[in-house]
Amino acid sequence: MDEWERRFLTQWELEHTTSFLPASTSRDSWQFYGLSYGIDGNTAMYRATGKVQYLDRALLYVNNVVNSARDSWSLSGGQFKDVYRGWASQHPETRGQEVPLYESYCWRYVTRLLRVIRETPALYNTPRYRAQYHRLLEFSEIDIFEKWLRRGASIHIYRENTHMASHWAAIAMNLSLLTTDATRKARYLEVLNNINRSLPNHSSSLREQLGASPVNEAAFFWNDSWGTHSRPGQDVSHGNAVVAFIIEAYEAGVEWTEDDVRALTVTLDSVIWPADEQYAKYVDGSGRGNGWFNDGFMKLGRYDIHLQRRLENHSVGNNTQFYGNAALNVRLLSEKSAR
Repeated sequence: MDEWERRFLTQWELEHTTSFLPASTSRDSWQFYGLSYGIDGNTAMYRATGKVQYLDRALLYVNNVVNSARDSWSLSGGQFKDVYRGWASQHPETRGQEVPLYESYCWRYVTRLLRVIRETPALYNTPRYRAQYHRLLEFSEIDIFEKWLRRGASIHIYRENTHMASHWAAIAMNLSLLTTDATRKARYLEVLNNINRSLPNHSSSLREQLGASPVNEAAFFWNDSWGTHSRPGQDVSHGNAVVAFIIEAYEAGVEWTEDDVRALTVTLDSVIWPADEQYAKYVDGSGRGNGWFNDGFMKLGRYDIHLQRRLENHSVGNNTQFYGNAALNVRLLSEKSAR
């Protein structure tokens, strides 16, 4: 774990000053897409080491983003003009608009960070962390989840493909574990269960999409389009989001099981990444991919020491998100072996 932290620190300040800090104050929701990696990487490194400097860095980014939010009615190019707070995208294709994808992509990791604070007594019992936690939780419940739910769940939450819907599944799950409001909790669980089991606007669900791989029955295969099961299926790059959600749900004891995680591990280790520097583009093992596993697949290393050792020599995507989660993998593997 010390070696992963050393690698993490070689890029920590550079990524902070050139990428993550400017994105956090940009008021541009498109930049929250990339910022999410900084939040996830720092949260993971805190969980691996217990050093609050990493937690504080993640909180700095989230507080900056929340502080930059503006009333929807005041956003000149916004399409909603309601009472919720948010940000306008500056991406050329969505300039001036409020975009649920950019916010949900980031907020799955914001809500995971909040769980770390709430589930760590030493943090939650410290006034400065507890105050930040409650402020950020309130924003997450109202100006992220409630906002997009009321604007139209079928359009903005029950999205048109597996990976975009998985962002909201993660947010709903995390908020269901945090909220003290019974009505809100019921709403979060309804959304989570709908995505997992029975979407109201599509003839499928995440559970129905995932099945045995046509090339290895011990692995998973899924198509990202609801109700479709044809090859080549989900592309690996976007599939990372689905895997990241399933891992978090499994660890929280929600829906997904050890068998599911094992099947995903086989999917990466044998189908997507059959040999070093040989990467598939799709989850059926076809196409030529780029080996980007940071945002989901590489987190499977925490369940398989063989896979974790392969990741030690993986040269793609070596940034703080990769290093932070690699360190967390080691921590969790060590805890498991000690039990």
